[in-house]
Amino acid sequence: MNVRSQISMVFHLDKCIGCHTCSIACKNIWTDRKGTEYMWWNNVETKPGTGYPTKWEDQEKYRGGWEKKNGSIKLKSISKSRTVTDIFHNPSMPSMDDYYEPWTYKYEDLFNSPEGNDQPTAIPISMVTGEYINVEAGPNWDDDLGGSPVYAENDPNLQGLTEEQKQQLFAIERLVFFYFPRICNHCLNPSCVASCPSGALYKRGEDGVVLIDQKRCRGWRQCIAACPYKKTFYNWSTGKSEKCILCFPRLETGQAPACFHSCVGRIRYLGVLLYDADKIEEIAKSSDENLIDAHRSMILNPNDPEVIKYARLNGIHDSVIESAQSSPVYKFVKEWKIALPPHIEFRTLPMLFYVPPMSPVMANKNDDTVQSVSDKFFHDIEQSRIPLQFLGNLFGAGHQGKVLYALKKQKAVRTYRRALTVGDIPMSVAEKMLTETNCSKEEAESIYKLTSLCTFDDRFVIPPMHREEAIEMMKDPHEHRQSVGFGFIEKPVRGL
Repeated sequence: MNVRSQISMVFHLDKCIGCHTCSIACKNIWTDRKGTEYMWWNNVETKPGTGYPTKWEDQEKYRGGWEKKNGSIKLKSISKSRTVTDIFHNPSMPSMDDYYEPWTYKYEDLFNSPEGNDQPTAIPISMVTGEYINVEAGPNWDDDLGGSPVYAENDPNLQGLTEEQKQQLFAIERLVFFYFPRICNHCLNPSCVASCPSGALYKRGEDGVVLIDQKRCRGWRQCIAACPYKKTFYNWSTGKSEKCILCFPRLETGQAPACFHSCVGRIRYLGVLLYDADKIEEIAKSSDENLIDAHRSMILNPNDPEVIKYARLNGIHDSVIESAQSSPVYKFVKEWKIALPPHIEFRTLPMLFYVPPMSPVMANKNDDTVQSVSDKFFHDIEQSRIPLQFLGNLFGAGHQGKVLYALKKQKAVRTYRRALTVGDIPMSVAEKMLTETNCSKEEAESIYKLTSLCTFDDRFVIPPMHREEAIEMMKDPHEHRQSVGFGFIEKPVRGL
């Protein structure tokens, strides 16, 4: 058992209000420099929608992530024979048009324009060329346009839906959407790390944060093509790649990352997980229908004496183990099983998980009375406006089972709390729903408290980083550079 620690995250989509405060906090701190104008390490998308960059989920177009081939997994975007030629032309590389050309406005025209009959305007100019541009796209161009046929109909997650389901989804009277915030997943099997010819990308052994060594980066940009989530970016000014660093300087001082700290809806949770690194390759090869269970099986019980023993042998400090025992992420993912990884079929084994949203149902109004299509207080999950297949494509590798379970458990908890506090639902009905989702009353109370009454310390259980020990153990006696982790080099499964 090769026990390692990994900083992991949960985003509760039912609580996201789409305010973009997280995006602005990240932008102001990390990507307000020349060459980073188009970068949004944190962005919030509207689903259904095409996202940023446009249709990033379409791996037929971008060829990111891993694929199973001849009994092993290989990178989709790169091979030894194509490494050099792809520098000159890589058809899978997103262009600036897939993101957007960043712009500002020529504000001096508002003050320096000659006197005339018309109000002067500030024209948009490119932040790359300085020339006038006709603005045609932005980082959240389809924001709140979940029913728009221009954007929503091009969402790759609509694959497998019937034509009737699609038409119902886009009908104005059934219009519904939800917000989907995204950052780097800091994956256990990161394709960006495996694709880098110069070895500039690496996972920190002490906490699993994926970083780019700016001194070693040579601007090959293979990481950009290889990342299926398109969360690695190219700085056109410095000629280096950049990405979300999970605000590790903040983590090292016990502070939550900026996007987490600033979240208005309190949707974000952060904690440390212990996992078995020996299982990475085996699990990455799992079939699509078994990937979620296999992924969860990697996450180890931090209270298990055997796990604690091997964690200590691998240099994991007792304080980190104690933090893992209090991790909210462990509860959501492993105990309650209501948080799911995005597009697990990309096989990067992401360590950012999402609690899927409970979408509303249809209702009608008769004699000033709003009536639901269901005679139950909380509608059946299958009657949600967003088809289960859509959520299954996003969070279940195309399968609905795990998503359905997560939603039914959320519904059971809501029903139980309604029966307990208001009393207009029989407790017998609530108890039956809890039983159907293998949820005890104690577990229902725990879910309720962590999702509704959580404090700052409940949401963010940040382990002590012990940088003084990590630095000593990372020293390489043969080179004047640091290797990775507590005496080991983190190597994701390579496809080269």
